[in-house]
Amino acid sequence: MKLFSPLYRRVLRWAAHPHAPRYLGALSFAESSFFPVPPDVMLAPMTLSMPTRAWYFASITTLASVLGGVFGYFIGYFLFEELGQPLIDFYQAQESFDQTKMWFDAYGVWVVFIAGFSPIPYKLFTVTSGVLSLALVPFILASAIGRGARFFLVAGLIVWGGDKFATFLHRRIDLIGWITVGVIAAGLLIWDVIS
Repeated sequence: MKLFSPLYRRVLRWAAHPHAPRYLGALSFAESSFFPVPPDVMLAPMTLSMPTRAWYFASITTLASVLGGVFGYFIGYFLFEELGQPLIDFYQAQESFDQTKMWFDAYGVWVVFIAGFSPIPYKLFTVTSGVLSLALVPFILASAIGRGARFFLVAGLIVWGGDKFATFLHRRIDLIGWITVGVIAAGLLIWDVIS
């Protein structure tokens, strides 16, 4: 079933829009504090369509993501009862939130770095950092390093792959999409088992 190829073509059109960098920044900011869609879904096609601006796009994504992370931190620090807990309830993430607090107890600021780089929900870690009153400067540094490493890696891989990568994606996007859905589903099942 070709579900992903029409979406992929649409995202490529959005990526070519004159205001695409603003949309990328807004998505990156929102994803770090409350929105479920990761910015990679815009960063990748934007880099693919304009590889000479790859580092600019990665910089926008990183900066906006860190600022969104600070916003998430402040939600946890100042507005947990009013905004943080309702967000956790909305995403049905109470168990994940409790697990995240245990990881903070065990690993401290390193958890922010790992969450920033990995595909696990970064917003959960930004809000939890505020709830636990993690020192703000180490939080920002760990976020910048983790998020920057992730987004510059994505941009770099796409630049490195070039037109061959674009052709491969265009031909195989539906297969890649279904594999991604399977990996996410498996990850959620494993997350449920270990948490």
